[in-house]
Amino acid sequence: MTTNHDTTTGEYAPERPARMQWAQLAPEVYKAMIRLDTAAKQGLDHKLYELVKIRASQINHCALCIDMHTKDALAAGESVERIIQLSAWDESRHFYTEKELAALELTEAVTVLTDGFVPEEVYEKAAKHFEEAELAQLISAIAVINAWNRFGVTFRMAPGHYEPGQYK
Repeated sequence: MTTNHDTTTGEYAPERPARMQWAQLAPEVYKAMIRLDTAAKQGLDHKLYELVKIRASQINHCALCIDMHTKDALAAGESVERIIQLSAWDESRHFYTEKELAALELTEAVTVLTDGFVPEEVYEKAAKHFEEAELAQLISAIAVINAWNRFGVTFRMAPGHYEPGQYK
């Protein structure tokens, strides 16, 4: 491992090693997750899909997924400004469409189930902006990124090494 050095602030903290290489140790689970991810994104706008994945990953503190989906969003033409504002989307509503806002609110409700299920008003708002099949895909994509986040956080997978489109 190389040591990063910045002349203004000194050396960066060392990268923490992953706890294990789970994809190699549970390859069938990993392959199934890839298939599930591919199926879940069908029919969804790519930029919206990446915004949802970034937001869920921010909530779950999955640095690897934040890194990956931010890079993929930028490669898909998403603006830096909208990505930066994503962690405060509710205070930055004017950066997003009503459909995107409904998706982000639904993402938070599905991701943070400890707050007491997905509120009816959140679900209904999303249902007004998405056709039924598209809503099913959106909820599937939210569930899948939450599963990926659990792998990334639990196995302490390090951000910073992903190249846009690497796993497509």
